[in-house]
Amino acid sequence: MSAKPILIVDDEKNIRLALSMSLETLHVPVETAATGEEALEKVAQGAYGLMLLDLRMPGLDGMEVLRQVSQQQPEIKVIIITAYGSIDLAVEAMKLGAVDFLQKPFDVGQVREMVSRILDMHGESQGYEDYLALAKQRIKEGHFEVAGVYAQKAVFLNPDRPGALNLLGGLAEVKGNRLEAEQYYRAALTRDPDYEPAKLNLERLAGRPHPQPAVVWDYPGREKP
Repeated sequence: MSAKPILIVDDEKNIRLALSMSLETLHVPVETAATGEEALEKVAQGAYGLMLLDLRMPGLDGMEVLRQVSQQQPEIKVIIITAYGSIDLAVEAMKLGAVDFLQKPFDVGQVREMVSRILDMHGESQGYEDYLALAKQRIKEGHFEVAGVYAQKAVFLNPDRPGALNLLGGLAEVKGNRLEAEQYYRAALTRDPDYEPAKLNLERLAGRPHPQPAVVWDYPGREKP
C-alpha cells in the first residue's frame, strides 16, 4: 500500500475527523485541510498519493481544486465527496479526472474499501478492467450517469473490446434511447462477433424474449483481450 500521505479536504471539522478515524487502520499518514486554498498550498509543498475532496466549500470550491490538481499533479488520485443528490457534480468531476466518489452520508467500511482499492494500485493508472468494474458497481447502486462516464473511460483506454460498449448500450436503453443503444450493441459486436451479451441485447430490442438489460449487463460472457 502507498506510503504517501492522504489529504482530506473538507470545510466541516466533523467530516475531516470522521474520515481520518476511518482510515486509521490502513496505517497511512493522513493530513487535513479546511479550505481549497489550504489544500493547494499543502499539495504544492508535499507529495500526496490520494486526496479526499469535498466539492462544495466556501471560497475556492472543490471543483476548482480538482481542476488545478489534475493539471499540475495528475499523479495524485482524487476521490470526491458529494452531498446526497449532487450526482451531476460527481459526473462532471469524473470527467475532470476524479477516480471515484463518496456520497454523504457515507459508511466507514465503504471509505476504507474504496481508499484501500485505490492505494493498492501502487501509483498505476486505472485500466480498462478497473473502469468496467466501477461502471458495473455504479449501475448496481443506480448511479447510471456516473456509470456511463466510467464506461466511456474504459472505451477510451481500449476501444477494441466489447464489454464497455455493451454497457453503454444498456445505459442508453435506461434513458429510452433505443437507437443509440442498438448502435452501441452493434459496435460491441464489431469488436467481437461472438460476444454473447450484445447479441442477446440486440435480439431483445428486436422483440425476442430475453432478460431486461440490467440482467444482461452482468452476463458472464468473456471478452477477448
